[in-house]
Amino acid sequence: MTDPSRPATPPPWPPLSPPAARPGPRRPRVAAGRLWAAGAATALTAALAALVSVLLIRSVLDIPAYAGHDGRPLSTVGVALGAAAAALAATAVLHLLLCTTPQPGSFFAWIMTLATAACALVPFTTDAATSVTVAAAAVCVLLGLVIGSLLSAAVPSVRRMA
Repeated sequence: MTDPSRPATPPPWPPLSPPAARPGPRRPRVAAGRLWAAGAATALTAALAALVSVLLIRSVLDIPAYAGHDGRPLSTVGVALGAAAAALAATAVLHLLLCTTPQPGSFFAWIMTLATAACALVPFTTDAATSVTVAAAAVCVLLGLVIGSLLSAAVPSVRRMA
């Protein structure tokens, strides 16, 4: 029994209370619809950039750019569709990086830079004239810049922390 004349002393330990709600680790969430909308817009832009650059090279500069390995020129529409496909492939890579890696923008920048460099070097492996190889490499660099810059610019608006 307790003596009513003695004041109650608090226990030497803090009272038990429910644990404070601590947020868990924040994980990135990707707005996939926005990302793929940006990818589709990038594909359209890359196709138009390819169309304009090939028309410029073939019509204005009179260089038979994009001759295939067999010597026949590739169609302008084929080059534009290839650029659109490359943009959609880059969107898929970016989506994978956003879902799985820390600092996905850095990895994406490196991947795009190296893929663009590889694409620009391929024309120099053919026996085509120097003007043709330089023109094809310039188009590759242009398309790499278009795709890489547009998709990189979309990253902040599609990545949210949850």
